[in-house]
Amino acid sequence: MGESTSSSSSQSFFKKHYEGFKEFWTERFSFLENYASFVQREKPIPSWSDSDVEEFIASDPVNGPTLKTAREAVNFGLTGSVIGAVSTAGVAWKYSRSVHGAGLSFLAGGVFGWTFGQEVANHWLQLYRLDTMAAQVKFMEWWEKKSEGQS
Repeated sequence: MGESTSSSSSQSFFKKHYEGFKEFWTERFSFLENYASFVQREKPIPSWSDSDVEEFIASDPVNGPTLKTAREAVNFGLTGSVIGAVSTAGVAWKYSRSVHGAGLSFLAGGVFGWTFGQEVANHWLQLYRLDTMAAQVKFMEWWEKKSEGQS
């Protein structure tokens, strides 16, 4: 009988621990709830083109410019990624002549360069003043309505 009580007690402990862990990470990733209605669908939303995005930017005076600025920020990330990947892989190759070391440096430099490029974009384009997530969600809502209207 004592074994059953300790088993139930340990299950309660782990369940309580799991719930706390789940709550902690749910709070940290609460922004994902904004996209849940677009991701968790039976029928996926059709792909959109650059002209569709440009149409939204022209039609929405509030969220359009924000979305345009967020799209421009991608260029900073790509530039940083290329510079970071090539420069770190070049240095690794120069000093080690190791293919796997240069490859790993290329990957890590690309990630670090992307991150640095996004930080530069954040300050250069003053993204911290804009609600880019709201603009993206508004675009997704607009696209969902438009694509369902065409179906």
